[in-house]
Amino acid sequence: MNTYKIIFLVFISLALASCEKIDINENPNKVSQTHPDLLLTQIASRAFQVQGRGAMYASRMIVQTDGESSEQYYKWGRGSFDGFNQLRQVTKMIEEATRIENNSYVGVGHFFRAYYFYNMALSFGSIPYADALKGETDQLYQPAYSSQKEVFVGVLKELEQANSLLAGNDFISGDPIFNGDVSKWRKLVNSFRLKILLSLSKKEADTDLQVKSSFAAIYASEPIISSFDESARLDFADVVDTRYTEFNSSSYGSGLYMSSTFIDQLKERQDPRLFIYADRTKQAKENGLAVNDFNAYEGGNPTDPYNDVNLLAAAGKVSKVNARYTVDPTTEAHNLLSYSEVQFILAEAAVRGWIATDAKTHYENAVKANFKFYNTYAKGNRVDAVGQQGFVTEAAANTYLSGAKVLFTNAVTADEKLSLILTQKYFTSFLQTGWRMYFDHLRTGYPAFSYLGTNTPPTRWIYPSSEYNDNSENVSQAIKEQFGAANDEIRQKTWWLN
Repeated sequence: MNTYKIIFLVFISLALASCEKIDINENPNKVSQTHPDLLLTQIASRAFQVQGRGAMYASRMIVQTDGESSEQYYKWGRGSFDGFNQLRQVTKMIEEATRIENNSYVGVGHFFRAYYFYNMALSFGSIPYADALKGETDQLYQPAYSSQKEVFVGVLKELEQANSLLAGNDFISGDPIFNGDVSKWRKLVNSFRLKILLSLSKKEADTDLQVKSSFAAIYASEPIISSFDESARLDFADVVDTRYTEFNSSSYGSGLYMSSTFIDQLKERQDPRLFIYADRTKQAKENGLAVNDFNAYEGGNPTDPYNDVNLLAAAGKVSKVNARYTVDPTTEAHNLLSYSEVQFILAEAAVRGWIATDAKTHYENAVKANFKFYNTYAKGNRVDAVGQQGFVTEAAANTYLSGAKVLFTNAVTADEKLSLILTQKYFTSFLQTGWRMYFDHLRTGYPAFSYLGTNTPPTRWIYPSSEYNDNSENVSQAIKEQFGAANDEIRQKTWWLN
């Protein structure tokens, strides 16, 4: 991302606006029109931020030792409809793009609509969609809910529309992701279509969706992300408001440690990305174990009481998250959808028989691309300061892929292949892609997550209290239609998982 160029463009745009004649009836503090490039910068930068650590607790990557994490112990409750706040900005961008007749901004706007509606539908089930965001235009302040299926059908249509709009290649500016390259936005749109369709793998028999044939048609005829450089990612800069999301996070330095579920699986496979994600235990450092010694890393059991893990951590026997995530303001880009993830998507689709390609090739491409990502961004990934080979080079990736627990040809059945693919996809998710790995687990069961007794991983969030206060009739109807009664609970299965 060329941050300074974006700041310069914003400054020039504001300077030019201040020189224009202001109508005497217009309030200069409440501008009715703006260029969509100013909105795009804000929208994209917000959507591509690291999404916090809740998903990492739930996905058994980290543990909390200074209190009980609701996500770690699967005890969460209400979710947030904050996505609608972001969608209001997207709506405004589409309106302004329509005013200046620029289809590319409209197409990108439909992508962000699909992104936010898709994620909220996964999180809750039915949500306002068809009637949403009509307060200003239609004075509709209590929107009816669309079913989860209707939302998925709708966002897939919006992405299809975005693909057509972006084919015109109208110029866009204010783009912190692809620097105005509309062709890359189009590839992101089509790759996201594949992502959504794969998330509907349990609905392969649904004749309305035509999941399998739709996936194959997009793969065969539409441009998708097909190289490392086309990944949809936000680069951070050491400038105010553009630094890495977790930079200077105090909680990372106190009660946050690595989970044994994650650490043990990396150690079993001699995965050098462990040295990128985690720090050696205090005890290992005192005993002189090297950074690249797998015995130097241990995790805390995510199902144990947090104080039990805290005692181990205090004794120097549990690894912290690698300090680079909090001390380096530009530690690594954040991927909304990477080339690596697209290759994992294609590998799974090939195993399921949706496309006639080689799953092994896609799988290996995905792993190699993730190694390349960390070899590019993880600045401290060398064995020592001078001359030694990095941990995650191309050669290291090739060696890793030949390991017994990683080698694709060791997987014989479809389930074994899916387990291999989803486990490797899980390894790429550390502080990347938000709740993706958790939703993948809900959909496939891979990789396995430990839990206590009947405290199974929740399948959704409870609707926000604001909906009960401001839209009670419609939210009550949505709950009844989905679950048969007023059971707004976290372990109710929504349509996509049935």
